[in-house]
Amino acid sequence: MSFNILEFLRSIGQLSVFNYLREVWAGDMAPWLIEAILDLVGIVVVSTFNLLIVLFLIWLERKVIARMQDRVGPNRVGGKFGLLQTVADALKLMTKEDITPAGADKWAFNLAPLLIVIAALLMWAVIPFAPGVIGTDLNIGLFYILAISSASVVALLLAGWGSNNKYALLGAFRAVAQLVSYEVPMVMALLIPILLARSMYMQDLVRSQTVWYVLVAPLSAAIFLVSALAELGRTPFDLLEAESEIVAGFHTEYSGMKFALFFLAEFINSLFMSGLFATIYLGGWRGPLAEQYPILGLLYFLIKMFGMYFVLIWVRATFPRVRIDQLLNFNWKFLVPLTLALILVVAVVDKLLPADINPWLRAAAHFASNAVLGLVALEAVRRYARQRRQAIDSTRMQPPSAAEPAGAAQADAHPVPSAAH
Repeated sequence: MSFNILEFLRSIGQLSVFNYLREVWAGDMAPWLIEAILDLVGIVVVSTFNLLIVLFLIWLERKVIARMQDRVGPNRVGGKFGLLQTVADALKLMTKEDITPAGADKWAFNLAPLLIVIAALLMWAVIPFAPGVIGTDLNIGLFYILAISSASVVALLLAGWGSNNKYALLGAFRAVAQLVSYEVPMVMALLIPILLARSMYMQDLVRSQTVWYVLVAPLSAAIFLVSALAELGRTPFDLLEAESEIVAGFHTEYSGMKFALFFLAEFINSLFMSGLFATIYLGGWRGPLAEQYPILGLLYFLIKMFGMYFVLIWVRATFPRVRIDQLLNFNWKFLVPLTLALILVVAVVDKLLPADINPWLRAAAHFASNAVLGLVALEAVRRYARQRRQAIDSTRMQPPSAAEPAGAAQADAHPVPSAAH
């Protein structure tokens, strides 16, 4: 088959370029070589998209947060909208001096930024962008994502340890404590869509969503979103780089392009988590005529992904940072027990429902069970908070005893806040 430019352009519109090229090259090259070239092209396309879209995401986040906080945002470089502000920042980072601290472990120090970017890019391999458009549809696609995302913890620990800086090391320890902790509820929350779809194939998870899973299991979606924010280290869980406590956390000693790589990985991961949420809970590329016209499926996916990214920006502009003890207590004392209870409830309800039940009735039953469990959890938290307030108030209102000075009683009534409180 000879190359035809019109057929090639038509295959682009149908998102079947690789199939067309396989037919064109079939008689000229070995099959393994064709697949190797196409895989390399796919890697270059997806990686280039991620590396370039970060320039837009940084500008978008600055402008949206500025508008939410009644500010103007970038408005000088590149006209009144500041369109070239991020480009100027990138050029500045590329031209800054590369500094390695004295006494640093050079292998660990230089390897950490590369590892974290590689891990961020590898996760896109199993994301379905449209019908038939996926890097590789593994039978353990969701497990693959969780495994690769865990590797970023190693990169952060390398950065903190290799910097030979106490603030960087404290930031790395926080990273390990936070990211490892919040992986537990994230993994368990993702068991709910796997249970509903009966598959870990990413395309099967999309095709099984006759009703979006955000409507079937809203509690699972909420837990995943909170855990994803903690995994990304974004507000209100940006304890990994708390300026008031540990300067800049694990990347305190990094400058120039090495610092830019950490920044790059953060935004790639944020966009990826938005895409993963859209895939798992918002139907991915599903939409009207998406199967007949794959380009529409790609459009639906991009709309959902950037819609979720807007939610991440909204959260960052709204909520204050929490303390590290509050962050960990919230995970282990609330999210993990709630997720375990949710898995049990969803499994029991799904087992009791008939196999041939209408998908909307099935979704309504699961939504009702999620709502009941959520209300029970909120009531338990409300009662716990009230008991804590009453205990503190009763301690403060106790009169000083005759055996102790008034100053000591006053000190006991107003204890100094500590990490335990």
